[in-house]
Amino acid sequence: MTQAQPHTASDRVLTRLMRLHPKKIDLTLGRVERLLTALGNPQDLLPPVIHVAGTNGKGSTVATMRACLEAASYRVHVYTSPHLVRFHERIRLAGELIDEDALLAALDECERANGGEPITFFEITTAAAFLAFARIPADIVLLETGLGGRLDATNVIDRPAATAITPISLDHQAFLGDTIAAIAGEKAGILKPGAPAIIGPQPDAAAAVIEARAVAIGAPLYRWHREWRCGPHPPAAEAADPPLSHNAGEGTRLRGPRGGEGEAGMRYEGEKWRLDLPLPSLPGAHQIANAGIALACLERLDGFLLPEEAITAGLRRIDWPARLQRLTSGPLVETLPSRWELWLDGGHNPGAGQVLSDAAAGWRDRPLYLVVGMLSTKDASGFLTPLEAHARALCALTIPGEENALPAARIAATARALGIRAEEAASVETALRSIVARAIVDGEAGPARVLICGSLHLAGIVLAENG
Repeated sequence: MTQAQPHTASDRVLTRLMRLHPKKIDLTLGRVERLLTALGNPQDLLPPVIHVAGTNGKGSTVATMRACLEAASYRVHVYTSPHLVRFHERIRLAGELIDEDALLAALDECERANGGEPITFFEITTAAAFLAFARIPADIVLLETGLGGRLDATNVIDRPAATAITPISLDHQAFLGDTIAAIAGEKAGILKPGAPAIIGPQPDAAAAVIEARAVAIGAPLYRWHREWRCGPHPPAAEAADPPLSHNAGEGTRLRGPRGGEGEAGMRYEGEKWRLDLPLPSLPGAHQIANAGIALACLERLDGFLLPEEAITAGLRRIDWPARLQRLTSGPLVETLPSRWELWLDGGHNPGAGQVLSDAAAGWRDRPLYLVVGMLSTKDASGFLTPLEAHARALCALTIPGEENALPAARIAATARALGIRAEEAASVETALRSIVARAIVDGEAGPARVLICGSLHLAGIVLAENG
């Protein structure tokens, strides 16, 4: 996430920390291990840790676990990345976003201990998170990898309570490898001997690599549709909608949590739990698979009591912005006609494109227009190909303030090559106005839906602009 113009003390420190290494990404564990040693190894002083890797669904899985644990009155530390608007979003201390004073203190201590040595921004800020976690009492830590797993700065927990791998697809090939198998090998690097390994829906190539690694190191496997299942319930709901995909647990949105007569929900079946539950509050049937991964992790925790009532309450109030999020108020929403809908999703790889395509397949009530901004390191064609069948038109923009932004002209050209009508815009607001004007020219007088997608960086800008 591109850092905004510094306006707080922590922003100024964060900007300074970005200059400690010439590369934004340089995967190795040596530098972070050196710094953690200088700090007294705070990562060894934490409560039980659930470590989560994967290409898609990591954040949603963590958010679901947090909601259920907090509904059961547990104090939860959480580390996720990237942030959308402010860096503070990455670190939650016992349920609350880290405050300015605590963040500044942790960053200052890490900067002093590092002594000016080369270290990446993610490495030193991960060390700061561990330092903050070690000093505030909590019952559990939910830890999301930044990139990959094997050499990720979070991979310094020797004895996690559990590890989890969410669906894997092609992404970050320059760092993780060009094949699903190679990427799976990097993600499987978080598995640890004796720690339960909860595995979400995977392509066959990924599953084979993960299972081989688990067997080699002695990590007990808990696999989707093997040791646990999670799917729509009652069966009539499952029959009416596409099945969950082995690639990413995709499908269309089922309507309504359990609680209203005749409404659909989901069923989780593991080695100990048999639960009929509401659908997760995050839209998209792919979230059923993500919720299943979360529940499988929670089922394997020793010493935690999670009543079904707490799980039900947690599933109904999961907080995870920019994941098929409908924006219902704000300046950008007001740009659209009154009966139009504005949606936001940070997905940016082929797997995420398929998830959005499956969601769009259930949006048959009105035309769909896309606003797309992406990074130059992403596969625009792979992301847009699944969406071609559903998009009436696309407006491309270059992500403002992002040095690695893919030019709008290239996004538009890629869309046109796929058969999607496309034009360019200079800003999100301009893109929305252009789409409305196009709809009028096309004689589309009724309500429509606009989906802004392609980048978490863009999603952060949208949330900031929309207030």
